[in-house]
Amino acid sequence: MNFDLPYIPERTKKPREEGLTMVMDKGLSTREAENMMQSSGEYTDVVKFGFGTALITNDLESKIKIYKEAGATPYFGGTLFESFIIRNMFDDYRKVLDKYKLELAEISDGSMIIPHEQKIDYISKLSDQVKVLSEVGSKQADVIFSPDEWVFMMKAELDAGAWKVIAEARESGTIGIYNSDGSANTELINDIIKHVKIENVLWEAPIKSQQVWFIKLLGANVNLGNIAPNEVISLEALRQGLRGDTFYEFLPDELKPNNRE
Repeated sequence: MNFDLPYIPERTKKPREEGLTMVMDKGLSTREAENMMQSSGEYTDVVKFGFGTALITNDLESKIKIYKEAGATPYFGGTLFESFIIRNMFDDYRKVLDKYKLELAEISDGSMIIPHEQKIDYISKLSDQVKVLSEVGSKQADVIFSPDEWVFMMKAELDAGAWKVIAEARESGTIGIYNSDGSANTELINDIIKHVKIENVLWEAPIKSQQVWFIKLLGANVNLGNIAPNEVISLEALRQGLRGDTFYEFLPDELKPNNRE
């Protein structure tokens, strides 16, 4: 903090197990990556090379080094994992993780169908090598899982060794845990919260209204992902009640308008 201000919610410190901010790198230059870490590194926990961009992004090794040196953990998006799997190249994928000295990997089945037993096997094997983020939910709007299926898959994937499970929303924020208009699927989310430990779920929330909704529901230290590089500080301001959307959220009752004389 640059100066003291009371009634700011206490945030977890890095390396965090909860209160994570996952940032999406969709093709930043090395200079942009440096700038992001200079301005937002303190509040950036993990950085995803989105989709399959790790294959084609320039200066990949340099960017990985930039993120690591700033205290953020880089990893490749789940679509890249699926690109290897559909080509029957799981062992090759593991070699790529070793080549780039990555400590985190994402397993997903949002673009292709992977039988859940096989996905569990991938999680179990890969978790012996790196930490695993396992994404639940499909990127395809016509693939719909019931709340019970979401809970079952999340619990099974955590039991298989996943560090966290990601609740799919896609970059648009209109799939999975959200409705087509971007609003929260409250029935689904409430069912997940009821049965899965909150600290083990990373909620994709690319849109500000979604970030606000989760902060009001679960507090400043909710895990949020798919955050744009230029919105990390803005999100942190939301987490700490420093924007209008959450301005009154963490103040004592006597300072809130309805309780003032």
